[in-house]
Amino acid sequence: MKPILLHGHERSITCIKYNREGDLIFSSAKDNQPNVWYSLNGERLGSFRGHNGAVWSIDVNWDTTKVLTASADNTCRIWDCETGKQLANIETKTAVRACNFSFSGRYIMFTTDKTMGHPCEIYIYDVADTSSPVMVIPMPDKKITSAMWGPYEEYILTGHEDGEICQYDFKTGEKNHNCRIHTKAINDMQYSADMTMFIAASKDHTAKLFDTNSLELIKTYKTERPVNSASISPNLEHVVLGGGQEASMVTTTSTKIGKFDARFFSLIFEEEFGRVKGHFGPINCVAFHPDGKSYSSGGEDGYVRVHYFDPNYFDFKLDY
Repeated sequence: MKPILLHGHERSITCIKYNREGDLIFSSAKDNQPNVWYSLNGERLGSFRGHNGAVWSIDVNWDTTKVLTASADNTCRIWDCETGKQLANIETKTAVRACNFSFSGRYIMFTTDKTMGHPCEIYIYDVADTSSPVMVIPMPDKKITSAMWGPYEEYILTGHEDGEICQYDFKTGEKNHNCRIHTKAINDMQYSADMTMFIAASKDHTAKLFDTNSLELIKTYKTERPVNSASISPNLEHVVLGGGQEASMVTTTSTKIGKFDARFFSLIFEEEFGRVKGHFGPINCVAFHPDGKSYSSGGEDGYVRVHYFDPNYFDFKLDY
């Protein structure tokens, strides 16, 4: 299972997204240039140039015509996917942390950080008119670390720095549900293929599977170190977890200990059944290909590694 190494970033990777068909990989890093790659051979298609700070999040709409980036330069930008031209530049008062296209691609949502006396807020814009927001939902007490649209644009899911997960209604801006099962910050949230469940990765050394509508806890996957990202396989009952300790602690550990492996768990039995080595630092993000035949991981070392599974991986079942 020799990986394809994508080296187009000078600093650590912050986010990886596949488009709906899975032929393109979008990557963002703490440098100011998000990239797009062919997932089949790892060839770089191009870059989106214009940001002046770290890019924390990237997303692509369902028909792969527009790309959305959230940056520490206090802007959220929309790009033309084919040409790399900037279509819109939305300026904010603080750094933009998370961004997401809605189910239909008509709306975008992004969240800002709580710094310099400004509160953390969720902004919702219509893609056709970015002059003023459709809605602003203030978060007076705690910072959002991860956010995504619910299915069919009914609500927004947010993960917070204290481990709380909330659901905000799109029409009213009110909080529908919330749960605080994680004890530390939520680093990442990703849906299952049918969006009925999502997995949340947390600094509390666990990833947990939740029901999307009710936020009911379904499963827990335990590790010995912070989980930075987790993804659910679209066609097998597997999840992959990526993590490692804080980036500031990395110099004191050897890569041989296995702290920087991608770890595969059974979705149902919560048991680890495999690891994939490779990164020279913590894994910051993982994502399964929409066909489930490969997955990508982005690390603190600035590389995106694309792993195509061996054919016998698909015959693997946990027997009890």
